[in-house]
Amino acid sequence: MKKIAIYGRLFDDKHILDIQTLFDELEKRDIKVIVFKSFYSFLKKRIKMSSQVAQFTSLKEMHEHAECLFSIGGDGTMLDSVTLVENSDIPILGINTGRLGFLSTIKVEDISEALIQIDKKNYFLEDRMLLELKTKPNLFGNKNFGLNEVVVHKKDTSSMISIHAYINGEFLNTYWADGLIISTPTGSTAYSLSCGGPIITPGSENFVITPVAPHNLTSRPFVISSNDTIKLKVEGRGKDFLVSMDSRMETFDSALEIEIKKCDFSIKLLNLNQQTFLNTLSNKMNWGKDQRN
Repeated sequence: MKKIAIYGRLFDDKHILDIQTLFDELEKRDIKVIVFKSFYSFLKKRIKMSSQVAQFTSLKEMHEHAECLFSIGGDGTMLDSVTLVENSDIPILGINTGRLGFLSTIKVEDISEALIQIDKKNYFLEDRMLLELKTKPNLFGNKNFGLNEVVVHKKDTSSMISIHAYINGEFLNTYWADGLIISTPTGSTAYSLSCGGPIITPGSENFVITPVAPHNLTSRPFVISSNDTIKLKVEGRGKDFLVSMDSRMETFDSALEIEIKKCDFSIKLLNLNQQTFLNTLSNKMNWGKDQRN
């Protein structure tokens, strides 16, 4: 790779030396670097960057000048990165300056070794399915797609809400709950998991429907095909409700019908060869590890 784009959020000063190492290593390899404008403003006060480092604000600018996007931050930063690359097929590499870093798999202190492995082409590109949210009007504009999940949730009341769910036009269930999560396989290890949903491997062509604090004990997580279309109608004592898509959130009222389906494009994650999904489960979530042994 000879052209890299970099996107990120604010990070603790304890990471400054590691981020400096990243820019030094990229310069040493004569790799052209283009940095998201607001992140560039943050970085220039903290590290030394070559005068050749450029800035970008749009997908078009990034597409013209980058073969890969380095996302510096936590998993939330990775989710933001998805809206930057859109359908460009530019792969994303996550460098973790956050906490768990389930999607951002490269530890910030391992940057130098990661670049060595990339030079040796010891990596693979992994397609990740996206979901698309359709409403009239479109609540998220032309960024109506997400990597993890769509969630509908109560807003101005402590009372439960009623969420009427349909699959391909056929009634599925009315969920009396605090909310409802529709997650992709990638999102199955996020909010859905914390609400009792199953873990699904990234290559699975499925959605998971997981209620948030349901009133009925019979309301359990439900796995469906990603070829299905889900429609939701929401009622409750409050006037307004919340819908979130990954890290973005909007308010809507009961007149709005929500449609969720598989997006017609996917995104690519760049993973080092040893960073498989099962390996990440073991390292990040202690999957298969028994503290008694």
